[in-house]
Order: sequence, then structure tokens, then C-alpha cells
Amino acid sequence: MTPILILSGKGKTGRRVAAQLDAREVPYRLASRSTEPRFDWYDESTWAPTIAGAETAYLAPPVGPTGLAQAGKFIEQADGLRRLVLLSGRGVGSPGRDFAVYDGQLELENIVKASGLDWTIVQPAWFAQGFSEDFLQYHVLAGEIRLSAGTGAEAWIDTNDVGDVMTTALLDESYVGRTVTISGPRTLTMTEIADELSAATGRPITYVDLEPEAHVAELIEQGLIQEDADAVRDLFAVIRNHRSEYVSDGVEQVLGRAPRDFTDWARETAKTGVWSV
Repeated sequence: MTPILILSGKGKTGRRVAAQLDAREVPYRLASRSTEPRFDWYDESTWAPTIAGAETAYLAPPVGPTGLAQAGKFIEQADGLRRLVLLSGRGVGSPGRDFAVYDGQLELENIVKASGLDWTIVQPAWFAQGFSEDFLQYHVLAGEIRLSAGTGAEAWIDTNDVGDVMTTALLDESYVGRTVTISGPRTLTMTEIADELSAATGRPITYVDLEPEAHVAELIEQGLIQEDADAVRDLFAVIRNHRSEYVSDGVEQVLGRAPRDFTDWARETAKTGVWSV
């Protein structure tokens, strides 16, 4: 077996796929700006050297419209690859999911399907680790989750479950040509998330519901460019408009077990000290 190529290999899902491949003694190769050869989504001269010698790849695309467009161009130029597993988003391409935020992801999925590669697409719900490894961690540390999600709910998933599903999809050819949708076992509103995190940390954490444009203004004040701030607002609009209030059973289908519950994840994560102040 040639090494599996993990694009964006140091990201939340890429790290977990690498760990699972390690445990199975399956060879792999990480690709990022700090690897050799260097890989950069925005430097096309780095693409061919990265692909060389690889037949199978896991692709977690960069966020935002520009990043998704670059990922599409990469796939169209991916000479030598035979097999691809793509990280997408839950709701992409589903009837009635007409939010513009899905446009770039849907276009990327369509490029993958038309590429001639043996493809699998995995569509996860929002990651629970967004509260411990991403920008939402700072909200937890501040004691206020300031977002424009309204009263909508999401079936948050443990990223370790995502990594397990991705690894299975990479190694099992029966998933070729399939789209797998995965989520946690129940939906939670942001108010319920704040309550769960309060219980896990032993500190009061509240949810502050922002109007969408006020959310954009705060994100820009925190250093995001307009395009990225708009993209974050639009993602939370999906929750705000109650379009994520359902559970997907892909974890059970692929792994034969239930996904991890947010309560269990929050309690175990709190023990690591990541939310200590």
C-alpha cells in the first residue's frame, strides 16, 4: 500500500485520522505548510510534488469560499490519485438546504463526483471540539458564548468519532461512491450547550444571542476579514433557522456503535484543563 495522503494533516480531523492509521500500522503522509514537500492550498506549485507517490488521499478543505474554490481546483489537477475521501458538511445538497453558505461545499462535492476518482464524502455535524480546540474555546474561557445561533439546535459530534469514520472510509472500499452523514446522538441549543459546559467546568457560562450583523461586527473587531466573518455568520444562520435539528445515524452505520454524547465529551475535556482559568 502506498502511503495515504492526509491533506491539512495537522487540522482537527487530519490529526485524528493519522492517529487511527498509526494504530492500524497503515502508512500515511501528512501535507501542510510545514511538511516536506511543503503543501499550501494557495500555492499551486506545491500541489504536484505533494500528490506524487500517493494513490489515496483524505481531504479536509480550507474554510471559506476562496478556500473551497482552491480545493476544487486541486481535485481537478490531482493527477495520480485514485481514491479520495472528502470532509464536507451536514446538509450540503439536501432538499430544502438552500442557504448560500452551502454553495461552495456543494460545488466541491460535485467536482469530486465528476473527477473520475473513487470517492467517498463524509458530512458531519458541527464539531464539539470547536469549544475546546477552535475559536469557541475563548468564549468558554470568557464565560459567554456570543453567537448568532438564536434558539436553534445542532447535533454536535465528537471529532474523534469523525476521525474513526473517516479512517474506515479510507480503508474500506465498500464506501466508494457513498455519502455518509454523521452526527452526535442528540440535538442541543446554545443555551443547553452553555448549561453543559457550566456543569463540566464548574463555572457559570451563558449564551448571548447576537443579531447576525452584530455577530459579524464582533468577529471583524476580533480580527477576521469581512469574507470570513460573513461565512461564520452564514454557518450559524443554518442553526438559527432551525435547519440542523435532526440526528444522523452514520456513526452507527459505519462503526457499529453509538456516537459519543456531548455530556461525556465535555466532562472528559474539562479534566484536561483546557478550560481552566
